[in-house]
Amino acid sequence: MLLEVKNVRAGYRKLEILHELSLHVGSGEIVSLIGANGAGKTTTLRSLAGLIHPSSGEILFEGVPLQSARPDQIVRAGLVHVAQDRALFGGLQVIENLVMGAYTQPKSSVRASLERVFDLFPILQSRRTQRAETMSGGQQQMLAIGRALMAQPKCLTLDEPSIGLAPNLVAQVFAAIQKIRDDGATVLIVEQNASQALAISDRAYVLESGSVVLEGTGQELADSAEVRKAYLGM
Repeated sequence: MLLEVKNVRAGYRKLEILHELSLHVGSGEIVSLIGANGAGKTTTLRSLAGLIHPSSGEILFEGVPLQSARPDQIVRAGLVHVAQDRALFGGLQVIENLVMGAYTQPKSSVRASLERVFDLFPILQSRRTQRAETMSGGQQQMLAIGRALMAQPKCLTLDEPSIGLAPNLVAQVFAAIQKIRDDGATVLIVEQNASQALAISDRAYVLESGSVVLEGTGQELADSAEVRKAYLGM
């Protein structure tokens, strides 16, 4: 198993958000986490990225415990996070942001990684000298994903990749996620747009109050009456 979360408790100071959370992600899968605001989805990804440390439980990546690791150590291990706010360097050019994403990689690999990103998001190549802060929301999201790919992740975690995007850009981003998986990476997505997420997911989990309450294939959860009513507006 590529990624395993076992009985994790985590939160912020004295506020516990995750309560004995357990889930797993297999190599080559697209897995989605869906749930209402406050369910613990973002806290889960922040725990995986080392931005907060669980008070108990285990996070195993390729069998290696990472629950106490620093964010840079986690990136070097191959688990790379794209935050909801994108966290771009606004005053830097597109190309500079991308190269920053490769800081854990040997310089000899940067050119090939850039070609891969430009193949996935051609707009970034044509805007390579544009400052990130002047780009549209959709272009910034592509840049944030592209920068993460420069670290050559084995598993990419995405927090709300479609937030604030026009429908045509949402379709482009989700198509890119599928292409990333087809190219060999594993993807874990937190997404409010449950219908889009489930449509491309091999498996999915529903979180409520920091715990998993439902799990299954993307199709099984999309067909679930409970999920359709609570998260798909049907």
